[in-house]
Amino acid sequence: MIGTLIIIIVAVAVLALALGGIALARSRRRSGGGTTAPPTTPPTAPPKPPPRAARAEPAAAPLATPTAAPEAEAEAEAEPEPLGAPPSYRSRLGGVRGLFSGAVAALRSGRIDESTWESLEEALIRADVGVSTTGVLLDELRAKVQSREISGGDDLLEALGTSIRHLLDSVGSRELRFDGRADHPDVWLFVGVNGVGKTTTIGKLARRQSAAGQSVLLAAGDTFRAAAADQLAMWAERTGTEIVRGAEGADPSAIVFDAVQRAAARKNDLVLADTAGRLHTKVNLVEELKKIRRIADRDPGNVTEVLLVLDATTGQNGLTQARQFADAVDVTGVVLTKLDGTAKGGIVIAVERELFVPVKLVGLGEGPDDLVDFDSEAFVDALLAAD
Repeated sequence: MIGTLIIIIVAVAVLALALGGIALARSRRRSGGGTTAPPTTPPTAPPKPPPRAARAEPAAAPLATPTAAPEAEAEAEAEPEPLGAPPSYRSRLGGVRGLFSGAVAALRSGRIDESTWESLEEALIRADVGVSTTGVLLDELRAKVQSREISGGDDLLEALGTSIRHLLDSVGSRELRFDGRADHPDVWLFVGVNGVGKTTTIGKLARRQSAAGQSVLLAAGDTFRAAAADQLAMWAERTGTEIVRGAEGADPSAIVFDAVQRAAARKNDLVLADTAGRLHTKVNLVEELKKIRRIADRDPGNVTEVLLVLDATTGQNGLTQARQFADAVDVTGVVLTKLDGTAKGGIVIAVERELFVPVKLVGLGEGPDDLVDFDSEAFVDALLAAD
């Protein structure tokens, strides 16, 4: 009985202590006291960025080291890029050389028999040297074999190269004529059918002549092809040259005339005049070309070159075009484009022998520096090379 009473008393005491502790904790929380948890830190504003430094006024440049003027920098940017190294004939004439490889191999074997002549004739004709010119070359070589001037295949190969060089070098100067008379700009006219590369040829020549120190002006006389003037304008920008152009369908003679007058007034040395591509069989268009030629040559103009642009890939077709244009406007030279992309490079020989007009420039690629002077020595070496 006494034990039960003691247990009850202890339980009541424990309960009283527990209730007292709870009351004490509540009172402390209300009064902000207590150390059971750290006080919450009030939020702070983000740090202000450091103040910007005041912009300093540019200091005056020392007199001893003046800076270049913006105008001078703009002029330097407008200068055309320097010319690169021209491509080699041997590296670009693989197509036509391939036609001669069999004949060259047969000749180097030392034998000269009927199969040798047949192989050589086939190679010349397939390369578009032409039946007539092929016959002349082979007849000359046969005569030398019969007279024992040639005793073996190597001698025959050397004699063939000599005959081709002689034929190519008998047509006169390949230099582009430039008189350079004061106040009388030289005019180079470019003629040919559509698609042969006249406009591109003019752009590449503008680059080359400008690099040689001549002041060049371009005349966009092809007013029938919508993109021709735009294409020439891009070349003008690229080469730092001026251009005279008119509206689509405008009179090309008037544009060429204006270009010559402007060139004379501005002391330009050279006018490169584009003309519309035209079929050599269209009489009215050929007559228009004659008119352009006459007007371009009026004072102060001085037409020193009429360059016929031919596509080498057309072969004998190009020879027919050349005859018609040569009769119409007194062609002074031929530009043979795309020579690197064809096996018909023998057209060079046919043009010069049958028309007696020198090939002055050839295109050996699509790059801006791939229009080069025609070199008969390098051409023949590439044609008959063993590799």
